Amino acid sequence: MIKIFFSVFILFVLSALYSCSPGSILASGGATTMVVAEGDRTLGTVVDDTTIKINISSNLLSSSTNLFVNINTSVIEGRVLLTGIVDTQEIRIEAVRKVWEVDGVREVINEIEIGNKTTIKEYANDLWITTQVKGLAAKTIGLRALSYNFETIKGKVYIAGITSRPEQLDQIVEATKTIKGVKEIVNYVIIKSRSTQIKMQKKFLKNYLCLQQKKFLIAWMIF
Repeated sequence: MIKIFFSVFILFVLSALYSCSPGSILASGGATTMVVAEGDRTLGTVVDDTTIKINISSNLLSSSTNLFVNINTSVIEGRVLLTGIVDTQEIRIEAVRKVWEVDGVREVINEIEIGNKTTIKEYANDLWITTQVKGLAAKTIGLRALSYNFETIKGKVYIAGITSRPEQLDQIVEATKTIKGVKEIVNYVIIKSRSTQIKMQKKFLKNYLCLQQKKFLIAWMIF
């Protein structure tokens, strides 16, 4: 009897693991899939970008030229946008080198300026502009505004992010133009098709559920 039970259990484990293969189709979890698919990045991508940003911050912090203080970083799917103001070209190059040392970085967009650092008044104005941009974005497109990063340097607003809704990006840009003090808008937002986004979300969710299933089965066998 025990032998029969064990054989049936082994068949169950094998079938469960097989269902996690690339060729299989996830038939359940539709509601969860739709919730995840509403975002423009998978949870896995967000985690990867966060890890990259932390490692970049660590590298900049180890520099003797105050890179951590003077440089702002935005990470979207491994693409790193650098903004800020430094004293020399050598420091600007050092910042880029420090970023490329981090695993997972696919591209570096260097918008670091060389020149005099902003005064307290200019800094306060840039901070005010960034706050206004975030507020208008939230008012215009709601929670999806969290998919974007905004930085302002001397009145120049940098927008980075990823979206499958270009019309919403247009709304953000138009709203930003109405803010007093905005001199220029630099757009580094990635536009992806909706179908591509949904496929990515479903693939991530499927892999995640299969991983949890495997962990449960292994834990059950040990128990």
